[in-house]
Amino acid sequence: MREIHVSEVIPKVRSMCMDANYYLGEDVLGALKASYKSEESPVGKGILGDIIENARIAHDQQVPMCQDTGFAVFFVEVGQDVHVNGGSLSDAINEGVRQGYKDGYLRKSILGDPIKRVNTKDNTPAVITYDIVPGDKLKIIFAAKGGGSENMSEVRMMKPSDGVEGLKAFVIDRVKRSGGNPCPPIIVGVGVGGTFDKCAQLAKRSLLREVGSKHRDPFYADLEAELLEKVNKIGIGPQGLGGRTTALAVFIEAYPCHIASFPVSVNIQCHAARHKEVVI
Repeated sequence: MREIHVSEVIPKVRSMCMDANYYLGEDVLGALKASYKSEESPVGKGILGDIIENARIAHDQQVPMCQDTGFAVFFVEVGQDVHVNGGSLSDAINEGVRQGYKDGYLRKSILGDPIKRVNTKDNTPAVITYDIVPGDKLKIIFAAKGGGSENMSEVRMMKPSDGVEGLKAFVIDRVKRSGGNPCPPIIVGVGVGGTFDKCAQLAKRSLLREVGSKHRDPFYADLEAELLEKVNKIGIGPQGLGGRTTALAVFIEAYPCHIASFPVSVNIQCHAARHKEVVI
């Protein structure tokens, strides 16, 4: 049994919170640059240029690329041969968030209660999902999820008879209704199957994939490509002001479901697709 002390976790989470908000991933930046070259709308092209320049400034000056520095979302894979000691792993992650958002001058956006609406003033608590996996490693994935894009997300408990055509119609309709609210160009995460909650988690987890990657199943890879083409034909464009670049990617993750069910979820990510991971 491998021992990991919580004191190893806190500084790594602190750094991840800051780095994710300062440094846009090369996959996303590459997709933005490719879209800039192909965008036909002068306004859309100008906006994409501004987004790319904004990412450069954030990187060089180590400042947030967006004022909404997000809800701190974590996916944590705990090796079954790992023992975390010295305290609670969740407490350590939250302490890392607390330090990272304070020391990085990142906006604190979290309310302690959704109705009473009093800010916790340190961006905690985080949303943490744990998975037990083989091995003796601890893998922590952090995603800063902004409120504007999160608000455009939806779960629909569809009928099995709706099938793949119903799924396509729902995804396209959700993007249309979102318009410029999620700060396009967006990444569209789609979850299919499982239960109501599992389906939503699949959509959010899909957003961690590398932009430009293809689904491991050719059926879903083709469906992703088809949906991306259809989304970009809507014409919403960068920041909702028109153009061919509404989305940089559509990612789908599927899970087995009940014979009577066909849950489908859409979780939209803005162009500031911020996530980092560390393995201890």
